[in-house]
Amino acid sequence: MKVFKFGGASVKDASAVRNIFKILSDLPEKEQLVVVVSAMGKTTNALEDIYRKAHQRQEFAPALESSKAYHLDIVRELFPDPGCPVYAEVAAQFQELEQTLSSLQPDHWDQQYDQVISRGELLSSIILHHYLQSQGLSTYWLDCRTCLRTDSTWREGRLDWTYTENQIQSTLPAILQKQIVITQGFIGGTADGLTTTLGREGSDYSAAIFAYCLNAASLTIWKDVPGLLNADPKLFKEATRYDEVAYQEAIEMAYYGASVIHPKTIQPLANKCIPLYVKSFLHPELPGTVIHDCQHGKIAPSFILKQNQCLLSFKAKDLGFISEEHLSAIFQAVHAVRLKINMMQNSALSFSVCCDYDEARVQQLKLSLSDQFIIKYNQPLHLFTIQNYDKGSIQRLTNGREILMEQRTRHTFQFVSRPTDTIEH
Repeated sequence: MKVFKFGGASVKDASAVRNIFKILSDLPEKEQLVVVVSAMGKTTNALEDIYRKAHQRQEFAPALESSKAYHLDIVRELFPDPGCPVYAEVAAQFQELEQTLSSLQPDHWDQQYDQVISRGELLSSIILHHYLQSQGLSTYWLDCRTCLRTDSTWREGRLDWTYTENQIQSTLPAILQKQIVITQGFIGGTADGLTTTLGREGSDYSAAIFAYCLNAASLTIWKDVPGLLNADPKLFKEATRYDEVAYQEAIEMAYYGASVIHPKTIQPLANKCIPLYVKSFLHPELPGTVIHDCQHGKIAPSFILKQNQCLLSFKAKDLGFISEEHLSAIFQAVHAVRLKINMMQNSALSFSVCCDYDEARVQQLKLSLSDQFIIKYNQPLHLFTIQNYDKGSIQRLTNGREILMEQRTRHTFQFVSRPTDTIEH
């Protein structure tokens, strides 16, 4: 029994959907499979823009119509017969989406966000399910919100592992004996029937949950790159593929922001020693990278970039030393507004943190601490991380950059800098 996860690029158009069929049709006939799919192409970004406009009482209908047309164009190319049930199902999804957008309330931004953005995965999984069936594969469409139970931490739902595992184990094995299960990544559901999301790029995590609960032989994440690379080829001029990586190494890469793996993906797999394969959907015959329980020496430096960062600096208003009491107040406030700290540094008179920039949350943080601290921040910034660094890799990456903050440990070098036009190593 295996789990496959296909990201947005692998379902971005009709030819990409056909390619998934080709990959699945080449599998052994007896193989049991769960397929987890992301939203098509840049649909999540488009839905975020639509949601923002609707929430601000701006005209959102043209953007919504554009997203609908994008999906229907794919449907028309895959299903020439307009009587195919997929047309009605896609139309129903957009009708429900429009109703949700038209009835938004001023408050509850995060809760309503989840109800809107989750439509992307529902649409892609419906289209893929119907296409695979039309090509002769026996598939079962699973609404993962009935299995992946979370709390109501909107946009970062926390999984109820006990309920989820029981539900998956009691529902899926019998289905998998006869059919390929097609389901959604990124989303879950609360006990009272509301939709939650697991955090941006959370589809990998969804796939790992299914793999863990079903004791899968492996999880394969299909990407538009030939495997796990030491740098994002879209951002860095040179990138090399790792043949294999140990779980611990991959967890650290994901934690620091490696785009190919969601940070929560590795742990459930490592707990059951389930290997994770990162392979290219463009060249499925290539070996890719395996992340598993292994021992290896020092591997090539990995270069990780997190964009849209903010550097916040806190100084006590009485110009006193930064004490444990000050740090406690800052951490509690950061936790309350749900900002993610990626790097921090303490000095005698100030405490600085680098975090993902979210304007509303940063303003909330400033407001909550303004009576205790003088707060300044810089944005937008880049956070670079080099794992397994050497002298040459640091020199190549820092050369010519204005560094605002840096840190070095035995294996990891990080620095915050202003964006530049070129990124290379």
